[in-house]
Amino acid sequence: MMVDEKPKYSRILLKLSGEALAGGQGYGIAPEVISQIASEISDIVDLGVEVALVIGGGNIFRGVAAASTGMDRASADYMGMLATVMNSLALQDALEQIGVVTRVQSAIEMQEIAEPYIRRRAVRHLEKGRVVIFGAGTGNPYFTTDTAASLRAMEIGAEAILKATKVDGVYSADPAKDKDAVKFPSLTYLDVLKRGLQVMDATATSLCMDNNLPIVVFDLTVPGNIKKVVLGEPIGTIVKGE
Repeated sequence: MMVDEKPKYSRILLKLSGEALAGGQGYGIAPEVISQIASEISDIVDLGVEVALVIGGGNIFRGVAAASTGMDRASADYMGMLATVMNSLALQDALEQIGVVTRVQSAIEMQEIAEPYIRRRAVRHLEKGRVVIFGAGTGNPYFTTDTAASLRAMEIGAEAILKATKVDGVYSADPAKDKDAVKFPSLTYLDVLKRGLQVMDATATSLCMDNNLPIVVFDLTVPGNIKKVVLGEPIGTIVKGE
């Protein structure tokens, strides 16, 4: 059955993990993976959806992991933010190669390669049909890219955060380790916080809860899934208010 190609959301923020870009190699940027993601983003831009992105940096450098081995947490987090900028530039290139106009805005100024993050300018780009990629997290250590995604989504007035992962939603336990794990079609923010479910970290989830911003968790590894979520098909798990 073909769903009517009318998007459920007119402006979204897509949150990608850095690990998603690594594909099977486990680190770095896999060209075939980034091309696939770019083509799926292009499909939803063609539907008239305004798209912003936040990408993690875990495929290059994980601040939390480095801090646990004795590195100063703030320094490690700044390095992680720079990793997200590398990913942002890679995705920008992949998108522009297929004709999608893109802007990277960085929370840490680096004028030679990205615009500084300016909320009004970001909104203007979106209105003009450009894809905006937010790099360098929030620009502050101790905040994850999940929190950056929630913050930016709120600032630009996105209608939902699409959180792309390697599993097809949120489960009661890790489905790879526990065969009795149950998938939740929908959850409230409080469920997520009380049960400590791995959706986004607590800061990001609380921010979404305070501003009633839905989070849709879905499997990025299935081609066409981004479009399905945007069209409102019931895939993945939706986290929303009561």
